[in-house]
Amino acid sequence: MENLKSGYIRESYLTQTKRYCQFLKLKLDGDKVEQYKYWHESQNIWPEIPEGIRKAGILDMEIYLIGNIEVMIVETPLDFNWDEAFGRLASYDRQAEWEEFMSQFQDVENGGTSDEKWQLMERIFSLEDCLKVK
Repeated sequence: MENLKSGYIRESYLTQTKRYCQFLKLKLDGDKVEQYKYWHESQNIWPEIPEGIRKAGILDMEIYLIGNIEVMIVETPLDFNWDEAFGRLASYDRQAEWEEFMSQFQDVENGGTSDEKWQLMERIFSLEDCLKVK
C-alpha cells in the first residue's frame, strides 16, 4: 500500500482541462468496503470499464476513500459535456452490468445509474484562484 503522505503522481496536460468532484457512500456491511476496493484495483477491474470511461471523453478519473466515503475526481477536456458523455458511457459494453455489480457495495438504491448514485460536489476553495486575485 502506498504511503498516503507521499502523494500520487499525476499526468499533466498541455491544455486547460475541467475537473469534477463527486461523492458516494459505501455500505458498511461486513467486508463490503474491502471488496469494493478489490474490484477497483487495476488488475481486477473489468477491462471494458476504463476503456469506456476513456471512450466517453474522460482524460482521467480517480477515486479516494476514507472509511465508507468515496470521492471521485474526473478530469476532462474543456468542451466536455457531462450529460452527453455519461449518457454515452451508460450505453457502452458491460457498463450497465458493472453499475449493477457495484450497487451491492454502494449505499444507494439498486438499479440506479452512475449519475444517480454519484453526487456532484461544489468546489469552495481553489489555491490557484486565490493566488490570481493578488
